[in-house]
Amino acid sequence: MIENILPPVVDEKTKVLIVGSMPGMQSLEKQQYYGHPRNHFWSIIGQLIDEPVPQDYDQRIDLLRKCKIGLWDAIERCERVGSLDSNIKNEIPNDFAALFRQYPQIEAVLFNGGKAHDVFKKKVGFSLLAGRNYYKMPSTSPIPGRNIKTFEQKVEAWRILQSYIGG
Repeated sequence: MIENILPPVVDEKTKVLIVGSMPGMQSLEKQQYYGHPRNHFWSIIGQLIDEPVPQDYDQRIDLLRKCKIGLWDAIERCERVGSLDSNIKNEIPNDFAALFRQYPQIEAVLFNGGKAHDVFKKKVGFSLLAGRNYYKMPSTSPIPGRNIKTFEQKVEAWRILQSYIGG
């Protein structure tokens, strides 16, 4: 079993929660969300908030907090060979009920890719999101998706984030 050692990046000001599936091996080794240099996540955030994203991870997290953006993953533990979502098996979800009890002000959940969306739907249930908006977003992985192929298309799809953070 691989354990997700990354705690949620959420505080009392978080308005939108971005939910990934499970960090890849490089992200787990670095103990950083979206720690693989080729992942488009940080570049997309930079485009949407129209600010340069710092190289320092702690400063990146501070930038997200300033923008009222939180991060967590759908999966607490799973079996997986390598880093691909398609290799994930036997998922155990994170405790979203406890998270939403502690942070009821979260208005929207953006699922970063199909695996995060599907695991949440199957293992947690969308009824937990009653009163919140939620969206299945294209993955920020550098691997092209079925419908979204380019970085620019991903940025356009992720623009919904701006309506929650005032961008």
